[in-house]
Amino acid sequence: MKRLKVVYVAGPFRGPDHYAIHTNIIAAEALALKVWKAGMVAICPHLNTAHFQGAAVDEIWLDGDIELVRRCDAMILVKDWSRSSGTRAEVEFAIANDIPVFESIEGLVTWHAQLSEQVPTVQD
Repeated sequence: MKRLKVVYVAGPFRGPDHYAIHTNIIAAEALALKVWKAGMVAICPHLNTAHFQGAAVDEIWLDGDIELVRRCDAMILVKDWSRSSGTRAEVEFAIANDIPVFESIEGLVTWHAQLSEQVPTVQD
C-alpha cells in the first residue's frame, strides 16, 4: 500500500454568529472533498470541532490546529483565508517548517503529481 499525502485544510472558522461559522465550515468541507477526490488525505479541523464552541478556551483549538499542521505534508487554503488570524498563524507555521502551502486545488494537484513522478520504482 502506498503512503498518501496528508493535507491540512486551513481557513476561517470563527464568526459573529452560528450562520457565519456554519458558512466557514461548509467552505472548508467542500475544499476537503476536493483534496480527497485528488487522491490525498484531507485533515479538516473545521469538521473536527464543528460544534465545540465555548467548550474550551480558544487557545486549545489554535494550539491543537498547529499540532495538526506539524503532522501534515502540505496545506491548502480556503478562499478568503487571510481574514482569519488563526489561519494566518497556521500559514506562518507551515512556511517556517517547510510545509508547502497552496491557494488552489490545481496547485496542490500539480505538486502531488510531481511527487508521484519522483517515486523510485523497482526495476528488473
